[in-house]
Amino acid sequence: MSTGKEQLDVEEDFIPVEADDAEPVVEVAKTNLSKRRTIDNLLEERRLQKQLADYDFDL
Repeated sequence: MSTGKEQLDVEEDFIPVEADDAEPVVEVAKTNLSKRRTIDNLLEERRLQKQLADYDFDL
């Protein structure tokens, strides 16, 4: 059990992370998600265009 009088080693080089430093990570995630959605939409459009081109209109 600790008596409360023990000397603790403290790192002097510790720099706390502030909330402003964490924001760019959120922005990158939003940008990546936006890019992924754009790619998905383009692929879906390409798939639909191919289906339309393959469709036999002379039923």
